[in-house]
Amino acid sequence: MMQSMAGLAKRAGSLTGATMIAAALLCPVSAQAQNGLSNLFGGIFSGSNPAPSQPAPGPGGGQTGAQPWSGEDGASGHPLMTAAAIREAAANFDACVAGMRPDAARRGITQENFQRFTAGLTPDLRIMDLMDSQPEFSKSIWDYLDILVNDNRLAKGKDVLATYKAQFDATEKAYGVDRYIIAAIWGIESNYSTQMGDRSVLQSTATLACVGRRQAYFKDEFLSALEILNRGDLRPEQLRGSWAGAFGPTQFMPTAFKRFAVDGDGDGRRDVVDNPTDLIASTANNLKKDGWQTGQTWGFEVVVPQGFNYMLADRAKAMSIAQWEKLGLKRPANQPFPHPAEKAYLLAPAGAQGPGFLMLQNFRVIMKYNPAEAYALAIGHFADRLRGGQPFVQSWPRQERELSRTERLELQQLLVQRGFYKGTPDGQFGGQTREALRSFQASIGVPADGFASSDVLERLRGR
Repeated sequence: MMQSMAGLAKRAGSLTGATMIAAALLCPVSAQAQNGLSNLFGGIFSGSNPAPSQPAPGPGGGQTGAQPWSGEDGASGHPLMTAAAIREAAANFDACVAGMRPDAARRGITQENFQRFTAGLTPDLRIMDLMDSQPEFSKSIWDYLDILVNDNRLAKGKDVLATYKAQFDATEKAYGVDRYIIAAIWGIESNYSTQMGDRSVLQSTATLACVGRRQAYFKDEFLSALEILNRGDLRPEQLRGSWAGAFGPTQFMPTAFKRFAVDGDGDGRRDVVDNPTDLIASTANNLKKDGWQTGQTWGFEVVVPQGFNYMLADRAKAMSIAQWEKLGLKRPANQPFPHPAEKAYLLAPAGAQGPGFLMLQNFRVIMKYNPAEAYALAIGHFADRLRGGQPFVQSWPRQERELSRTERLELQQLLVQRGFYKGTPDGQFGGQTREALRSFQASIGVPADGFASSDVLERLRGR
């Protein structure tokens, strides 16, 4: 997923699965998670639903057989997401697209190509439902990892690594990016090119550029998609992907393609859809430019001692691994840390009941690809498994159930009533909610790990 939209924006939207799920789990998201697993998990976690793969567009750019727009107001409450505003914008769609012609010309897109590539475009209003959906139920991080890091995907990944060994060799030499990370992204983003989404990127980005609450953001994506076609890197039939415009096996948004795509084999085109050489090199270039540190791993599973101060489990509170060791953190089976001077932060995604992880610089780089800690953890772990590593040693609190959106909303409201939460309850858990949870937990003498368990909710209810 090459980045995200306003929080998940670098690649806005391949809300197709892995990405969407992760983003919604550990990072509140809305319509944008730039890459994903396409149509595997509608309504997982607390973000938007992933877009299902759609049939090829019918006459006029519409989706043949696709589910129609509900005709209802969006759940976000944004004024541009009301049914009336959506209908009004849709009625003005042709004028909106035509109005972008001067901007396209400034980007070097010829008038002939602008007319050719925009002819027959119609708005896909079903995207408005996908953009603003708020599923009631979510999945836990352990279920998320179980779904994405499995034996079948591992077998496919090992086959891909063997089949394209020469390309991975050349890419590692040129960019210094670990082949297993690239292969993990490929596998989790599209299940090795089998689940990339089949919506027209032009139609999706044009719709979002003219209708709804993210028009300025998606105008850039739409014009960038036109640039890709104008230059000849890809053909229109190759520009198919998620409802928010992410495409290809590693789910590039058009703007990310412009920044990171490279011509790996020197044929004059940057084909990240059907050319494995370009795909592998471009994904590596993305990570390298985002700060990938050659020869370093992403992080380590650690055992957190009882009585630990979980207020330190914060992305902003990085310390050297040696300092973490002094606080009692250690690797399972007392394995040594290779570089004690490296800076890391502690992630405890299941609170005191689950494993901890010390996250290094390369973990932050993966999060630039997709700003969700759950996604980055899945990528790092999957890469280690492809390398021959073992599953996580410590167990997850599988007896815990995820709170429903209704319960999450109630929890936030109770935190407000008790003076711990200053935000607006919305049922989505970000850093501010976790900080409020930690403060409440500390006030009642339980581990302040920020984990939203059913026990915490019961305590807030005063039962």
